[in-house]
Amino acid sequence: MPAAPAADRVYTHIKQAVLDRRYEGGTLLTEGELAEAVGVSRTPVREALLKLEMEGLLKLYPKKGALVLAVSAQEIADVVETRLLVEEFAVRKAVPASPGLIARLEELLAEQKQRAEAGDLAAVAVTDRCFHAEIVRNAGNEILSRLYDQLRDRQLRMGVAVMHSQPHRIAKNITEHAEMLEAIRAGDTERAAHCVRQHLSWVKVLVRGEER
Repeated sequence: MPAAPAADRVYTHIKQAVLDRRYEGGTLLTEGELAEAVGVSRTPVREALLKLEMEGLLKLYPKKGALVLAVSAQEIADVVETRLLVEEFAVRKAVPASPGLIARLEELLAEQKQRAEAGDLAAVAVTDRCFHAEIVRNAGNEILSRLYDQLRDRQLRMGVAVMHSQPHRIAKNITEHAEMLEAIRAGDTERAAHCVRQHLSWVKVLVRGEER
């Protein structure tokens, strides 16, 4: 297959590094360093940086470089509020669940456990996000599903950041996913919705500097 355009390669390199925290909030990236890291000229680097600034991951400073923006408490609060609205509605629509949904959630839960045991926090965050996205997709509302997908990068970045700062939450997340899956499998709509609220509420508590 032909190689991806240079700007796309730079974009993918930077974005993935920001999402999995290899480039943490507060890191200043220079065009020269990025060009050398990816093996391209500075022109595609500038193109990629502009795109990432538009997505809210970076802030450009002429002649200095690009600053990786940290995840703010307000951003976390906004994302959680949006997720609560979408996910509680979605789980109510997804129950009673199809055998395909239950099988997929079981597969994702098993994968999340394996990634956690291996200590791969970025992969844990991806499977965590996929678990929730699968429920939203099975609600049968394409517009809602696309809206939820727009939160993808923010969710992944926040997920890795939170797991680094609150490593004990990884096991608790897995337990809460198992409880959610059991409620869905049992066809208990109210319990499934309650599990979603409980599962997401701890993040709001974390933003206030407390723990549940």
